Amino acid sequence: MMLLVPGDVVRPRRPDEHFADEVAAARESGIEVAVIDHDALSRGGPGDHAVSRVPPGADAVYRGWMLHADRYTALADALSRRDVTLRTHADQYRQAHELPGWYRAAEAHTPESVWTTGDARADFTTACATLGRGPAVLRDYSKSMKHHWHEAAYIPDVADPDAAWRVASRFRELRDDEFTGGFVLRRFEHFTGPEVRTWWTHGTCRLITAHPDTPDDLPPPDLDLTPLEPLMRTLSLPFTTADLIRHTDGRWRLIEIGDAQVSDRPRTTPAPTLLATLH
Repeated sequence: MMLLVPGDVVRPRRPDEHFADEVAAARESGIEVAVIDHDALSRGGPGDHAVSRVPPGADAVYRGWMLHADRYTALADALSRRDVTLRTHADQYRQAHELPGWYRAAEAHTPESVWTTGDARADFTTACATLGRGPAVLRDYSKSMKHHWHEAAYIPDVADPDAAWRVASRFRELRDDEFTGGFVLRRFEHFTGPEVRTWWTHGTCRLITAHPDTPDDLPPPDLDLTPLEPLMRTLSLPFTTADLIRHTDGRWRLIEIGDAQVSDRPRTTPAPTLLATLH
């Protein structure tokens, strides 16, 4: 296995400092590491320049910054021309990375959701009407703006289309070129405590960690993943994360599934512990 990481912006031959611990752990365990040019990949084009430092002839796992699904496809295609195969295929990346790819399978475990294709106001208004009334949380296919909660994430009542559109417009403005797919409206539920991040390979949970936003809030000992296991086995994706949080009624609810290649590791989880899930 080869580990692919983004290069440093100033010193592109060196790995980005954010992933230095994982690079060191990989090399210590005998895993080859190669650097890709994330900026070149993000700018568009076929991606061959971005992978020019990757040696040929290996299976690979990417650990790096988030990529649009089409840019991940460009990465996979460019690597294949070097006889390098990503463990997570492009269609699997999109399925894990974008909410419409996993929502139907996870519907019983996660807040009710509706979405649009694109950012047209008429489609957004229709989505609000489909959800009905009450509060909702707004995101796009791959990301929320929860750190801009009141201006670009929380909609007090989807039955108020003008107020809802003000939130959506601000969300769209903040996401700018990173806006992915369309608007997603998720019915607001009442949660308590911090999120927990779980790491899965081919439907088996290999690691339970804190969420990167709250790295010192370690997972509780009573976390029961049994209800989630059939879903993750059904998806059976190569390397994914599932973020969970406790509902005020005591149930654990699924907040989102993501491709683990672009899921951040909490600083309280040692890099070797994460890399061990890839073997």
